[in-house]
Amino acid sequence: MKNIENSHNSASANDEYLQKVTVGGLKLHNAPITLIEYDPHWPELFNQESYRIQSILGCRVLQLEHVGSTSIPGLCAKPIIDILLAVADSSDEPSYVPALETAGYTLRIREPDWFEHRLFKGPDTDINLHVFSAGASEAKRMLRFRDWLRTNDTDRENYARVKRDLAQHVWRNVQNYADAKTEVIKEIMERINSSEQ
Repeated sequence: MKNIENSHNSASANDEYLQKVTVGGLKLHNAPITLIEYDPHWPELFNQESYRIQSILGCRVLQLEHVGSTSIPGLCAKPIIDILLAVADSSDEPSYVPALETAGYTLRIREPDWFEHRLFKGPDTDINLHVFSAGASEAKRMLRFRDWLRTNDTDRENYARVKRDLAQHVWRNVQNYADAKTEVIKEIMERINSSEQ
């Protein structure tokens, strides 16, 4: 989701934004974040979901990837499988939303002003299915970040340390915790960009 500064001054703006983009009402967290150590079963859960999504959408699936912390061996994570789905046009909801909803997926986030991002929860496995249009720069960034942390021990350990420190705080919304990681993600992305030049 779109990053919003995590400060007292922007708390109401953050809540207003989350309320605006959340489908079906905003649920407050008001607790620390539960992180667990990497579970080698996570890729299997992704594979099961990938197979199901592919069987539902068929050729409408242009890319399907395991992303987020559960896709990075050795990294602690919230036990929620993040999946990146690229379709021809994520703003064209009639082309894919009804099919996913019929299969039990629930549309929870609609962000037309942020890469036309859509987010679904799964029918049984705890997932975040992120839908973008093919070629979206945010989708590319997610994959580059994942691939870098899979091979760079120093940045992976640094990211894990920041995540553990932040997770101990009480967060009004889980998205606030995600937003609080923006600075360390930005630093890592700068190193990734430098390495590619």
